Order: sequence, then structure tokens, then C-alpha cells
Amino acid sequence: MKNKIITICGSLRFQEEIINTAIKLELEGYTVLIPIIPLNNKMSLTNKEKEILGNIHKERIKISDAIYVINVNDYIGSATKSEIAYAKEHNKEIIYYQK
Repeated sequence: MKNKIITICGSLRFQEEIINTAIKLELEGYTVLIPIIPLNNKMSLTNKEKEILGNIHKERIKISDAIYVINVNDYIGSATKSEIAYAKEHNKEIIYYQK
């Protein structure tokens, strides 16, 4: 076991890459935390709910050793940029996945 906790960060538009990356990393022995992924596109969240989920995701980053940034077609959105900055503030390792 690698005994490293990794939080995956990235746009939910790349949910397939997020899930596949989580599976790959866990099979390598890492403990992986991922954002909540809606089961369908009909789910809409209020701004307050988005804020709550964003704060919880930052808590995932806080307890992690590293974040794994999903970067598809050179797209990193503002929320993910904020998570990268948060990880840097907390001296977390930052790993990038590019496709």
C-alpha cells in the first residue's frame, strides 16, 4: 500500500476521466477522494449548495497528501484553479493528468 491520500480535482464535465483516474489510483494502492458527481444532467444545485460542496471539497484537499488535477484539452476552470491555489497554500503535492 502506498498510504497516500489523493483528492481528485477537475471540472465535472470530465466525470468519466475523474472516475477512471480514481479507479486507476486506488488499484495502485492510493486512497482517493473525489468530488460529488451528479448521476444525471437534470440535477441542479442552488448557489448555497454549490458553496457547501465546494467547502467540503476543500476539506478533502486539507486531509490529503496531494491533489490530482484532471486537465483535458488544456481546460482548468476557475473552481479548479481555486482548488490548486488552496492546495498550494496547504503545501500539498500537485499532480497533473493531461489528455
